[in-house]
Amino acid sequence: MSLRIVLLGSECTGKTTLSAKLAEYFKVEFVPEYLREYFEIKNGILTIEDAIPIAKGQLEKEQKLENSGNVPLLCDTDIIASIVYSKYYFGKCPEWIEKQAQKRENIHYLLCDIDVPWVADGQRDRPEEREYMQNLFLTELHSRNLPFNIISGNVQSRFEKSVTIIKKLLK
Repeated sequence: MSLRIVLLGSECTGKTTLSAKLAEYFKVEFVPEYLREYFEIKNGILTIEDAIPIAKGQLEKEQKLENSGNVPLLCDTDIIASIVYSKYYFGKCPEWIEKQAQKRENIHYLLCDIDVPWVADGQRDRPEEREYMQNLFLTELHSRNLPFNIISGNVQSRFEKSVTIIKKLLK
């Protein structure tokens, strides 16, 4: 299993932008956030029954790219986001998702901070909840004893810090 670098954080924290810059730098593709695709398929109406298909879609995209030999495997979110958002929006997380999360290994999280402007895009829906959501991500990472770094600052600063961290992890 290759090293997985997962960009995580509240909505609109620059995860996709940073994922793309890192993928370009390391000359690999990155795993996009499947939720965006699924959200469009469902016309923006999601229920707890959608949690597992979203998590499965994300895992399938990760596995496909991992099988292609991407090193590092860069992921614009992962199953931890499914857990956080399921608990937040639906008050619970399906057991299947929890079990999948427990199987994960060789992952390092880059938690993108909320120190960048929030931008509406039709899917992001709670700018006033960013700090609360960010704390949910922090709590989840801490409670699972998952390795992570908080990535803050402007795009260039985030990029430079992330590259340094990833290079150290690849050694």
